[in-house]
Amino acid sequence: MTHPPNAPAAPAGSAAQAPARPAGVPAQPSPAPGAAPPAGRSAWSVGRERLRVATTTEPGRLQILGAVLALLVVAFGAVTALQVDDRTTAADDVVSRSQPLSADAAAIYRSLADADTTAASGFLAGTLEPAASRARYDRDIATAARLLVKAAASTDGSGASAREIATLNEQLPRYTGLIERARAANRQGLPLGGAYLRYASQQMTSTLLPAAERLYEAETVRLREDDESARSWPLLALGVGLLTLAVLVWAQRRTYARTNRVFNHGLLAATAATVAVLLWLLAAHTVARAGLDTARAQGQESLQALNTARIGSLTARANENLTLVARGAVLTEDGKNDKYEAAYTSSMDTLTSALATAREHADDDAGRGPVDEAASRTAEWKERHRDARAKDEAGDFEGALERTVGFGESGSAEQAEKSEKSTGRSFDQVDAALDRALAHEQAEFTRAAGDARDALTALPLGAAVLGILGAAGAVLGINRRLSEYR
Repeated sequence: MTHPPNAPAAPAGSAAQAPARPAGVPAQPSPAPGAAPPAGRSAWSVGRERLRVATTTEPGRLQILGAVLALLVVAFGAVTALQVDDRTTAADDVVSRSQPLSADAAAIYRSLADADTTAASGFLAGTLEPAASRARYDRDIATAARLLVKAAASTDGSGASAREIATLNEQLPRYTGLIERARAANRQGLPLGGAYLRYASQQMTSTLLPAAERLYEAETVRLREDDESARSWPLLALGVGLLTLAVLVWAQRRTYARTNRVFNHGLLAATAATVAVLLWLLAAHTVARAGLDTARAQGQESLQALNTARIGSLTARANENLTLVARGAVLTEDGKNDKYEAAYTSSMDTLTSALATAREHADDDAGRGPVDEAASRTAEWKERHRDARAKDEAGDFEGALERTVGFGESGSAEQAEKSEKSTGRSFDQVDAALDRALAHEQAEFTRAAGDARDALTALPLGAAVLGILGAAGAVLGINRRLSEYR
């Protein structure tokens, strides 16, 4: 169909008219800015498209770079804070939990063994036990009970330590009951007292002391685990820190290449914060490891050797007393030797060897002095024991008893002088020297491990703060560049 000849022509330069919309079809509105993505496209695909578009312009690339730098610096600070906090906690456990528990376990063993030794000594003293011997026994039992309560409160009610503590709590009243029966029979002059005493000592050596030794070993293992956790390098933090530093250096070189400006103050501040955290991390962890190494070499290993020496000393003294109580009634499995005398010899060998090890680990005169004294008194103890055994084997039981137990506090001046030359006196001197050596090494360990913990204490908070400041510097540095495009 043709237009009328007089129809007006379309104005020149006007846009061509859109084709007519079919009847009943509504007009499609234009999408508003920020509206949801068109149907069929996910938010992820739209975001990826926008990111692709942003990378085609320098302002967009700068915004992406600023976000990456801020994220890296914050991540470095957070990872450093978390990893160092774990190591600080482990170091604190070494100082305030693991090592004290290990020392308490050793003290439990010492108290139980000394109680058994004291009970035997009091029994040998006669029908009327000396008051000092009874008081020492009561003190040992009370100390063991108190330390068991303390250890039970620190073991979380589970694990090998809890099982050993339960065994000790169950068996200790049975042992003390047997000792009281032995004392009652001994006061009446009944031979049954010796049988009760031997049975009580058997309970101590077969059940209580092995449980105490296993408790000590379990706590020593936990101490070693905490020590390893505290000294392990925070490799993830170091890796993130080096990556962050590399990206910051690359970003500044990129800025210099595009602007010929040597310094970007914001990026420089972020780099300084990252370097500060890295150096702090390396220095603090190096100092902590050095402190833990010192604590292990000069404290932990010395304490273990001294505890072994004390166990040997206590066991030797108990067997020495039981040799006189049993009077040859208990033999070794081959039936050729006295069982308690053979156990005494083995324990003395353990004592001598442990003292030699402890002296090797002692690093100063204050540590070596008590160990040397303990070794000298041990040699003297062996000589006096041989003299006592010679008396006993010659049929002079009273002479052997005099050289082993002494006369107690009620003897004459001459008897008191002889008591000073008894094996019991040698044992007390060895035990006192070991106690001084243990106190010195305990102080050395606590000081070195405390220094290791203190070296890490402030780092988690410092790393977090510097990470936040570094991220802020990175953002400000990038925004400074962005402002040049506005």
